[in-house]
Amino acid sequence: MKYGPSGSFEVSVNGKTVVKKQTLAFPTEQEIVDAVSRELGR
Repeated sequence: MKYGPSGSFEVSVNGKTVVKKQTLAFPTEQEIVDAVSRELGR
């Protein structure tokens, strides 16, 4: 996770942001796992 302003949420892999909060809702656990898995090629 990357540090950011209050209410922000970003997950990066090897310096590349793979998922972030884009609406009022945070990404689900499954969305986070899927995004990281895609970036890692799994």
